[in-house]
Formats: sequence, C-alpha cells, structure tokens
Amino acid sequence: MGVQKRTRKFAQIKRAIGQRDARLKKPVKEPENNKTVRAIPQVPSSLFFANNTALSPPYSIIVDTNFISRSVQLKLDMLPTFMDLLYAKCNLMLTDCVVGEMEKLGARYSIALRISKDKRWERLVCDHQGLYADDCIVDRVTKHRIYLVATNDLLLKRRIRKIPGVPIISVGKGKYAVERLPDIL
Repeated sequence: MGVQKRTRKFAQIKRAIGQRDARLKKPVKEPENNKTVRAIPQVPSSLFFANNTALSPPYSIIVDTNFISRSVQLKLDMLPTFMDLLYAKCNLMLTDCVVGEMEKLGARYSIALRISKDKRWERLVCDHQGLYADDCIVDRVTKHRIYLVATNDLLLKRRIRKIPGVPIISVGKGKYAVERLPDIL
C-alpha cells in the first residue's frame, strides 16, 4: 500500500504544467497610449500635513443622533460641556438629516428630539435626497473642513478618520473627549 501512494504522488507531480510550457498563454502588453488617468482629490489650502488651520474659535460642531442620545443618557448639558472641553465658544449645528433620523426613530429618541429643537442650535439645510445622516455629515465635512464632528457611531468615526484635518468628539466615561485636535489650537 505504501508503494501505491508514492506512485500516485509521482504521477500527480508529473501531470503539473511547468512554467515554460508552450501551452501557456503569454501576457499581452497594452499599448502605452491607453494610460489610465487617476483623479487626485484636491486638498484644501488650510491643511498643513494633518493639521487643519481653518479650525479656530468659535468652533462649529456638527452633532450626530447617537451623540445627543448618549449625552441625554449621561445627563450632560451639551453646550457648557463643549465649552469646558474646548475652552472656547462653540456653535452647535444639526443637519436636517439628523433631525429627520431622530423623528423616524420615534419614542426612544423623543427627549433627544426635543433637545435638538432648542433655539441655541443652528440648523444646516440639506440639499440632497434621502435622510441618511452619516452620508450627509461626511459629505459636508469633506467639502468644508471647518467643522468638528461629535458622534459615537463607530462606522461614522471610521469614515471621518479617513478625512484629514477633521477632529472627532465622542462621549465616554461620563465626559466628552476629542480624538484628534491639531496642536495649533
């Protein structure tokens, strides 16, 4: 039985095609005229490496649904807590998509919805279709890098981390924390 196994292995190896076999197709080279053109996104002039020099007081902070809900759970008053964190005046902003998302979520987010309709908040009008707040926030932050983003949503954080020069604020252990803020501030 041991002899048969050896012969099978030998036969299998023998059947393999070698690298220089004539039956293999040779790679066809494309002509140099059809070079692919890659678009490189233009970086704003306010970015110096990863530091965004456009961020200056008063800070404009876009707040997400999860952040408001978590702040309500921890009983944190948002405006004074932001001012204590950043040592500057803050303008809290909500997009129409965030408010629409809270209205869709219903009774669970009723307190957060009531807080979001406060007069101290600035409302940003959205010009796109749909109510998906994450896409709206990422699009707005990509176009204008003058915002800080307050969110507890892991997927949104992951998307915003790919955009250079945009600080992320999150709620953890009963207080707010800034993930990355330039040294200039």
